[in-house]
Amino acid sequence: MAITYQAEDIKEPHLKKRITNKWIKEVAASYQKKTGDISYIFCSDDKILEINKEYLQHDYFTDIITFDYTEDDIIGGDIFISIDTVKSNSEQFKTDFNDELNRIIIHGILHLCGINDKGPGEREHMTECENKALSLLASY
Repeated sequence: MAITYQAEDIKEPHLKKRITNKWIKEVAASYQKKTGDISYIFCSDDKILEINKEYLQHDYFTDIITFDYTEDDIIGGDIFISIDTVKSNSEQFKTDFNDELNRIIIHGILHLCGINDKGPGEREHMTECENKALSLLASY
């Protein structure tokens, strides 16, 4: 049971992995979940588009794709994050790149905890959950 990080076709972003892992576990626990095997794969827009087309039949760029392998209360999955899109989002929303990256990192965990963002009102709820998690990280 581990949280791992790797880069597919880009340079891996700098993360404080011990702190990030502690944060992820704490957020999961706040939803009565434990962390199992979670793999973060940082990649380019081209790679995430390829994954989106191949596995989800979506022909568009996105910042994150989460493959959920959760069983009972143990969350697990492969989380692909496009560093290109995180960077352009941070520029568009005028946020710090690392803050935007942390938002996307925890977004995947929240999906594994059962929080959705596609239906009516769900996007707002997801943003509230992200903000709550980010404020927890800021306390470290």
